Amino acid sequence: MSEETSIAAYWSDGMNEDGLADWARRLRARLPARAVSLGLAFLSPKFFPHAASVLEILRVHARIPLLVGCSGGGLVANAEELESAGGLVLALYSLPGATLQGVRLTPEQVEAAAGDNFWPVETGVARDQVNGWLAFVDPFHLDGEKWLRSWNQNYSGVPVYGGLASGNFPEPLAQIYLDGEVFEDGGVAIAVGGDVTLAGVISQGCTPIGETWTLTRVEQNLIRHIANRPAYSVLSETVQNLSPEEQRKAQGNLHIGLVVNEYLDEFHRGDFLVRNLLGGDPNSGVLAVGALPRMGQTIQFQRRDAAAASEDLDELLGREKARLAGVEIYGGCLFCCNGRGKNLFGRASHDAGLVQAHFGPTGIAGFFCNGEIGPVGDRNFLHGFTASLALFVKKSA
Repeated sequence: MSEETSIAAYWSDGMNEDGLADWARRLRARLPARAVSLGLAFLSPKFFPHAASVLEILRVHARIPLLVGCSGGGLVANAEELESAGGLVLALYSLPGATLQGVRLTPEQVEAAAGDNFWPVETGVARDQVNGWLAFVDPFHLDGEKWLRSWNQNYSGVPVYGGLASGNFPEPLAQIYLDGEVFEDGGVAIAVGGDVTLAGVISQGCTPIGETWTLTRVEQNLIRHIANRPAYSVLSETVQNLSPEEQRKAQGNLHIGLVVNEYLDEFHRGDFLVRNLLGGDPNSGVLAVGALPRMGQTIQFQRRDAAAASEDLDELLGREKARLAGVEIYGGCLFCCNGRGKNLFGRASHDAGLVQAHFGPTGIAGFFCNGEIGPVGDRNFLHGFTASLALFVKKSA
C-alpha cells in the first residue's frame, strides 16, 4: 500500500474562499507525481448555502476531474470521526488505469425502473464495464430499497458501497454532489471500472449466538416454525443456553441473521444479513422480523451491542486484510451509521481507528449515514447500525 495514492483532510474554518482555495492547492500538492482520478467531498450542513461555490473551489484548485459526494452530519477523515462536524472533508485518489463515470439518479427513474436493462440504458454504463459502484443517496425523496432491488437485477453481482446522506434535523434536507452541481433529491453513483475494483467490509455490528437453524414455516415477515418447532421456543431455548453473562448482554439486543447464499459449505460471520427482531408471542410461538424470510432459509440469532460491534468489525477487517495480501490498495471510504460512534462505543473514532490499524496509513474519507449500503454475498442491501468500508484496489488479472 502506498501513502501517495490517496489523501484525505478536514477543513474546519468555515466559508473562506481564499483559505479554501489555498487548502485545496496544498492538498493536491501532496500527490505531486500522480494524476488525481477522483475526489470525494462530504460537507456538513453548515455549508448548505455555499455548497456550489465550495465544490467549484475544490474542483478548480485541487484539479479534480470527477468530484462526487454528499452532506453528512458527522464526517470521517483518515483515523478521525468528527461527529459534530462543522466543516468538510476532501479526499483525492489516484487510481491508475481506472475508468470512472459519475451518474445522477432521480426519484422518477427509480419509480420507472423495470426490466433487466433499465439502468444500463439510463446510465450508459454496461454490466461488463463496471467492477463496483459507490453510491450516495438522499433518504428523504428516493426509495433506497426499491432502487437497490432494481439495481441488483440490472448489475447482478456487482458490489455497491455507500450510504444515505445526512443533514439538518429535524428538517428533512440533505444534499448530493456531482461535480459542481448540488441536488436535494435523488442520488449519485460512481462506476468504477478498468484496472481498479472495489473490495470492502460490511460490519453489521452483531455477533452470532447459538447454532444455525432452518426456517420451516414462514408467512410474510412472520416466522412460525424453525426446524419444525415453534419459532419462539427455539429463540427462548437459544437464550437459555447462554451463560448468565451472555444472557444479560442479549437482553434487548437480539436480532436475526438471514443467510444470503445457501450454497456455502459453512456459514460464518459476514454471511448473514442482519435484520431486527421485532417481537415474539410465546402463546402462538411466532416471531416477527424486519425482513421477508423464505421457507428453507438458514438463520442464526445475533446479539448487537458495543462489544459485539467492535469484535465484528475487527474480525472482518482482519479477514479482508489477509484476503488482500499482496494486492495494491489505493485508499478507501468509510460510511458509518449515525447510531455508531460515541453513542455506541463510548469513545470517538472507533471505526475509523480500527480501519487505519488494519489498512493504514491510507487516505480514508466518509460520513455518518442515515443508512449504509453494501453487499452481503452477491447482493447489495440497505443496512442499519453498520460500518461500510470500500477500498479501491488494483484489479487482479
